This record gives sequence, C-alpha cells and structure tokens, in this order.
Amino acid sequence: MNPIPVNTPLLNGNELKYLTECIETGWISSEGPFISKFEDKLSAYIGRDYGVAVSNGSAALDIAIKALNIGPGDEVIMPTFTIISPAQSVVTAGALPILVDSDPLTWNMDVTQIEAKITSRTKAILVVHIYGLPVDMDPVIEIAKKHKLKIIEDAAEMHGQTYKGKMCGSFGDISIFSFYPNKHITTGEGGMLLCNDKELAERCKRLRNLCFEPNGPRFVHHEIGWNYRMTNLQAALGLAQLEQIDSFIEKKRGIGITYQKGLSVLKDKGYQLPTEKTDFSGNIYWVFGLVAPSETEKKNMVAYLAQHQIGTRPFFWCMHEQPVFQKMGLFKDERYPVAEKLARNGFYLPSGLGLTQNELDCIVNIINEKTI
Repeated sequence: MNPIPVNTPLLNGNELKYLTECIETGWISSEGPFISKFEDKLSAYIGRDYGVAVSNGSAALDIAIKALNIGPGDEVIMPTFTIISPAQSVVTAGALPILVDSDPLTWNMDVTQIEAKITSRTKAILVVHIYGLPVDMDPVIEIAKKHKLKIIEDAAEMHGQTYKGKMCGSFGDISIFSFYPNKHITTGEGGMLLCNDKELAERCKRLRNLCFEPNGPRFVHHEIGWNYRMTNLQAALGLAQLEQIDSFIEKKRGIGITYQKGLSVLKDKGYQLPTEKTDFSGNIYWVFGLVAPSETEKKNMVAYLAQHQIGTRPFFWCMHEQPVFQKMGLFKDERYPVAEKLARNGFYLPSGLGLTQNELDCIVNIINEKTI
C-alpha cells in the first residue's frame, strides 16, 4: 500500500484560480488585494471587527504580546501542554510564562488552576485551544475581568470550532490563528490576529510591517517591529480555503466519528480516545489523538503503524520540560502530572483533509488487527 502521511491538505476549490490571478496581475507581494479580502472575510466569519494577516501563527503571537505592552517583569499564565510558540513569544518579550496543568478529559489547560497563579505581576492569560475541544472560556473571562487581565486567545487549531455556540477566536482581547498546512484553512505558512479594538489592530499592522508610520516619513521609525507580512499569494490561497470551511469541518468531524467507532476496542486496552463532547462544545477533531496506557505501548503502536507505512506524530512536549527553558533556569522543580502523561503517552493518527475513506478504513483495520 502507499504511505499514509499524518496530514495531507485539500486544495480543490478556487485555489488555482485565485493564485493564477495573482500571477497574471503581478500582485504577489504583501501589497495585493487578496490580503484585505482574506482579513475581512475571516474576521467576519469569526465575528471580530478587525483582522491583521501575518506570515505565520508564531509571528501573530509575537505581535499580540508586544501590542498588549507585555514585557520584562510581566507574567503570563498559560498551559504547559502546548507547542512551544506561545511560551517562546512570552520569553522573547522578556516576560515570564506561568504554567498550569492540563484537564485530563479535554487536554486543554485546567482553568481551575489559573486564579491561584495570579500575582501582582500577572498581565495576561494566554489560552491555547488544544487538538479539537476548546478551553472552558467562561471561567477564564470571569477571572480576567476580576483581576483586570488581558486574554490572548490562541485559536491556531480551532478554525470553525465554537464554544457555547460562539466562534473560537472571538473571546480574547486579541486572538490568533495559524494557517500551516495541517490546519483546517491553510496558506502554506501564515497567520492572523483578530480583535475588536481599532487602535490595537492598527498597532498590530504597524508591528507586522517594521513599524512604518502610515502618516509619517517613509523610512523614519519610532518603534522596533518585524517583517511579518503575509503575501498576496498566501492570502489568495487562504480565501479559497475559507470558502470551503463548512465542508472541511464536516469532513474532519466525519474522520473523528469513524475513528471513535472503529477504534473503540482500544479503550479495553487502556487507551484514552478524544472526548467526543463537553457541556460547551463537540469535538472538531483537528487531529485524532490517542493516549496509550504507557510509554512502551505508545512506542510499540507507533512502530507497528510505521511498519505499515502509516504516519503518526507525538503529542506536544511540556514547556516545563523543554531543555531550552531549563537552560534559562525556568520552571525549576515544577511538575504537571496530567500534562506529562499526555506528552509521554500521546500521539495522533492521520487526520488531514486529504485523507481518503479507503485510507481511513485501512488505518482502522490495521490497528484492530494488532489489538485483537
């Protein structure tokens, strides 16, 4: 059989048409018309007033941190179980990440641990929605209001997901998305910041563009920014993808349901499958994760799948166990047992939008052959 990668994007809409338009008109840089079209369409879809397209999701986090004036001496509460990008943006701004453990059912940050971590130096709560279910946002919003904290909402993995019927990405003082190829909407690389504050949006636009002043002399700068611009080519791709978001979400949920039904036998073997729904949301299955009963079982299953040319990917590694942060003297003697178990025992199966039904059935059958 042919190899089944962990992710294959689906590019079967207007992508070629819009990209051809970029090439034929010569608008391939960050000055082209698809930039504003993509910003407007995505912000409207999420229910925000302003969108600022950037080069990737990590760039969006860098800008979000600086736009909120978070810097040396400040603290930002965030999950330990996440990709490194949020913590990296906090650390490179000179601020300190303050970590919380994971909820064992949703794999998101345990919101019950947030308030105990607040000090006089806390500036923001950085929420990261993980893998398919959103963070329980109501308690986060209540805590943020009580302590006058900002909310940075990392919805990189949550295109089209909702919390109590309201779009993820609509809750933060500033929210970010990523458009990496494994996301529901891809631009190859790319990201976007969303907010409802016009002044904040304008600051983000300056920061993504080397802090050129819109009304000042062209090459006179009053602040340091980045070249984090999105190209017209990327935005054209993103717009074509956004047009298909409803069908993409339907397919993702279909993949998740097939795995849930087909792999239910794994529960008897001690595996944890993704939580299908909570009181506030149904799983969107950005990826389909499995938590094995032990590290050894995980390694054995991953090796078995690799022998059958089925790709897998490990779960995120915890921030408090990242060597780069340990070298900086951060998170000394900190332990987060739920997140550590997820990081050690978790992995996910192929679940990209390009996955075919035959490939999906094949994966289920091969896993069941091992467990019988």
